[in-house]
Amino acid sequence: MSTISSFREIPVVDVSSLVSGPPETWGPTVHLLGQAAREVGFLYVTGHGVPQKLFDDLLDAAKRFFALPMEKKMAVYIGNSRNHRGYVPIGEEVFYGGTVDLKEAFDLSMDLPDDPDYLAGNPLIGPNQWPDLPGFAEAVDAYYRATLDFGRVLLRGFALAMGERADAFDAWVRKPPSQLRLIHYPYNPGAKDAQGIGAHTDYECFTLLYPTAPGLEVLNGAGEWIDAPPLPGAYVVNIGDMMELLTNGEFVATSHRVRKVKEERYSFPLFFSFDYHTEVAPLPRFVSEDRPARPPLVAGEHLFAQTAQSFRYLKERLARGEIRLPGSAVPLSSFGREARLRLQR
Repeated sequence: MSTISSFREIPVVDVSSLVSGPPETWGPTVHLLGQAAREVGFLYVTGHGVPQKLFDDLLDAAKRFFALPMEKKMAVYIGNSRNHRGYVPIGEEVFYGGTVDLKEAFDLSMDLPDDPDYLAGNPLIGPNQWPDLPGFAEAVDAYYRATLDFGRVLLRGFALAMGERADAFDAWVRKPPSQLRLIHYPYNPGAKDAQGIGAHTDYECFTLLYPTAPGLEVLNGAGEWIDAPPLPGAYVVNIGDMMELLTNGEFVATSHRVRKVKEERYSFPLFFSFDYHTEVAPLPRFVSEDRPARPPLVAGEHLFAQTAQSFRYLKERLARGEIRLPGSAVPLSSFGREARLRLQR
């Protein structure tokens, strides 16, 4: 089983060969992807081909939305949604350890208002709540689609790094509940250089993050927190729970957190997930007598269960009996290095 190294910096991987090169040129890139996934769990990805204008337009749209009066933002409050879409006010989301952070967000995913799964009651698939803000939906959706398409390319690279065919998981990402979050951290003059968003792993396959300012920290194998500042033109990519499960721990969902800083900042993670009903189990190549297979999970059920344990409005629905956690639900922070350390105590 791989062990997260005592890395001091996040590796940079140019994936332009995967994006536009012939298969015979992919080898070095695939090797670097696998090395980063096994030893760090985080990497910067360049050469992705997503136009800078889409990033710029997304940032402009986010700034205009978060500058709206509170009543206009609350008109699309996430608690009004049946499938977890909309505005997240400060204090709505509570991470493992009970941390509440000075941040607000807007959550969206693939816009599927007439999808049969939504009509049947799926808790993560369906329509977005769009604010009444000219050009907002268009700019955000354009960025979402381009980043999701790149995520499918990156998934092929990770599949090869696992020793599978490039298209091994293509059928698992046809209608994923891959969420894009627009996060705003307001200027906070009273902030001290301390922990903000608590340490956690991401629940999906991997995350494609576009941040505008420092603050992200990553836990290395020595238990030290390493800065992961923005790299111009690059996505910050980290391994999520489902990829850790798929590789039976070979790829690690590295714990990370956000440090409180005074400056205003924006952060745009797209959590790339498998389709809701995909059963994820360790691939046979990663299972042996001394490495027994971890229990399988349904990708969407895991995502919903973790989300329902993090958001106040969903915890209230749970308490009222309006929704239930899946039988396979695991506690928050059940993956990653910190979870392993807890098991060893």
